[in-house]
Amino acid sequence: MFMDLIRSRRSIRRYAERPVEEEKIDLLMEAALRSPSSRGFNPWSFVIVRDRAMLTALAQAKPHGASFLAKAPLAFVICADPTASDVWVEDASIATLYLHLAASDLGLGSCWIQLRKRDHADGGRARDFVADQLGLPTGLEVLAMMAIGYPEAVKAPHPPESLLWEKISWERYGRARQAPA
Repeated sequence: MFMDLIRSRRSIRRYAERPVEEEKIDLLMEAALRSPSSRGFNPWSFVIVRDRAMLTALAQAKPHGASFLAKAPLAFVICADPTASDVWVEDASIATLYLHLAASDLGLGSCWIQLRKRDHADGGRARDFVADQLGLPTGLEVLAMMAIGYPEAVKAPHPPESLLWEKISWERYGRARQAPA
């Protein structure tokens, strides 16, 4: 079942005009909170946004790659406290991936919007723009936002032949798979 899920999951940037049900939002929250965390420090925090005006504002977080958020019915903003863990980026990234997979499993589409180390159109940091919009406390870092909703259209899975098999090495870097003896 897991392989079917990851084979069919695609990044979705166009959403049907249909709200995400509370029960599904609850399951998405649970998935995020169940994500693994180094030493159980759980440095992440999540802000759930459904307000259309706020979604439109957040869609302006960076010049490229966020505008579709304005038309999504739901967003998760993934934050973390760097003082809670030296691997906050990894922990928050795993939580974001859990959200992606849970959304797909629930029949929803999603798309990751990278914010860490990205600039806002005014020359400031995208993270600062989002922090101001959401009233985040000082020190809480924004890793990403995730747009979530019902896909406007279903995308076909990527075919196996499109996978970058050449990125796999066996036993030593650059070595191709050897036929079994």
